[in-house]
Amino acid sequence: MSENYIVSARKYRPQTFDTVVGQGHITTTLKNAIKNQHLAHAYLFCGPRGVGKTTCARILAKTINCEHPTEDMEACGVCDPCMGFKNNNSFNVFELDAASNNSVDDIRELTNQVRFAPQQGKYKVYIIDEVHMLSAQAFNAFLKTLEEPPPYAIFILATTEKHKILPTILSRCQIFDFKRITTHDIVEHLQSIAGKESIIAEEAALHIIAQKSEGCMRDALSMLDRIASFTNGRMTYSNTMEHLNLLDADFYFRVTDSLLSQDVAGTLLLLDTALEKGFEGDVIISGLAEHFRNLLLCKDIRMAKLLDVPNDHKPIFFEKANQIPPSFIISSLSVINDSELDYKNATNKRLHVEMCLIRLCYVLQATKSGNLLATDDVKKNSNNVASIQTSTVQNPAIGANKIINTPQINNSTIQDIAANNDTLGTDMPIKAAAPLTPAPSSRRLSLNMLTNLDTIVNQTNTIKVAEKKEFTPEIGIEIFEKYKQKLHNEGKTMLYSQFCQMRIEVLPPDEVRLITTNELTETYAKDQRSSLIDFYNDETQMQVRITTIIIEDKNELETKVTVLSKTEIFAEMIKKNPQILRLKDTLNLQIEY
Repeated sequence: MSENYIVSARKYRPQTFDTVVGQGHITTTLKNAIKNQHLAHAYLFCGPRGVGKTTCARILAKTINCEHPTEDMEACGVCDPCMGFKNNNSFNVFELDAASNNSVDDIRELTNQVRFAPQQGKYKVYIIDEVHMLSAQAFNAFLKTLEEPPPYAIFILATTEKHKILPTILSRCQIFDFKRITTHDIVEHLQSIAGKESIIAEEAALHIIAQKSEGCMRDALSMLDRIASFTNGRMTYSNTMEHLNLLDADFYFRVTDSLLSQDVAGTLLLLDTALEKGFEGDVIISGLAEHFRNLLLCKDIRMAKLLDVPNDHKPIFFEKANQIPPSFIISSLSVINDSELDYKNATNKRLHVEMCLIRLCYVLQATKSGNLLATDDVKKNSNNVASIQTSTVQNPAIGANKIINTPQINNSTIQDIAANNDTLGTDMPIKAAAPLTPAPSSRRLSLNMLTNLDTIVNQTNTIKVAEKKEFTPEIGIEIFEKYKQKLHNEGKTMLYSQFCQMRIEVLPPDEVRLITTNELTETYAKDQRSSLIDFYNDETQMQVRITTIIIEDKNELETKVTVLSKTEIFAEMIKKNPQILRLKDTLNLQIEY
């Protein structure tokens, strides 16, 4: 039985126009031309490999010589010319491979054959494949015959590189541009063939084959045969990915969860797993870019049609995309794109990929208010290492079955992390057992607030809003002094000294301005802003906003105030003692300028 085996690409090669996949605009035009007897003397079929150029040329050659075509202009398949074409012994169809017959002598031999009329049928059809391989001299020798052939001769030229053909040849042909076959059409065709061959195949597995083929049906059929043999006729998503040596979507989802959790160790371990399986670093980066692109497309329902993933995976992508801030996705794509461009120039490929993933771990901190930051800012923020784990808090205000994902942060690093993580807000994604996916918000959900909320829920099973207190400048200054004392008691000498150089302004009802004297002090103020907000919220039971303002350096400000002109000095002296002016006038004194 093995000697009679025929690969699917040959066994299921289309024999009629209706069975050609994904080229309806071509087949409809050709059938109408046959029906209306508007056949051209020369055709040029161009397009990517494996999309049906040679197949359509053969079907056209068979159909125009059929003695009893159907009403739909398809070959009957039973007349003598059709049977001769099927058995490869037709004298009316000549196929020439221009890759190996590209000289002037080969073209001269072809033109000599054109002079003889067909012995059977109406037309002699010459199919020249890979016509762009003809030499310039051969093209020129072919020009006259191609322009004015006998009425019974039809030339069909096929090529994958139309730009290499001389313009004089193009002007003498009717040009048909074949397009890449869509993933959907390839999947449907593979499903029909799998049914005929008794192959049990998951749709997700066929979708992966269609994606890998890049619009080429011949490649898709070859992969189907290979994987069917590998899996003994039972094709699943996992064994298809294994055989094609591809990283599945689950790997990238796990990487995304680690990035959102800022788990550097977990991310690098996932990378090591992929590298041990033999995947190259550029493949991992490219796959990660495609994964984040799919997440970005899921953000808008209008872009959903651009999502080229198996139908079984689409709900997962939409669910995960709704949990991730758009700023995180866009910033991550920027970092990945930069790493992909620099990969070829990297000496240590593994370290290059690892640095890319480490930067991605801190993209969530580096994105502020939905604005993208440069890669250097991501590198700067990636120096702050913290461990973040996922926990759940029951919220009766949302519902008994809803769980809010909240971060558990180590107490020794909470002040450093909270200052950078502005995107952690009250609009947390609602999903049971979902990974940490903080969403951007104008209000932060602090750790202390969650603790207080948990206490209230346990005691009363309802959320009670604390009575609002009036926030006065005196209260604001008093709380600020308490915070400075707290820093001193905790032994944070540097922070305490910097805060002693600040002063505050309280703007009711809920704003506190930190007035600093230089950029260094402002940096410390911003780093401690989240911790200071928590302290104010605990003391006032209110939502307080903290802003920072830089004024001129204190020494420069004092210099400008004390250095006065002589006239200004004299005016100040008169204010203090008016008799000085009388003395000046009496003695007729002048001020030296």
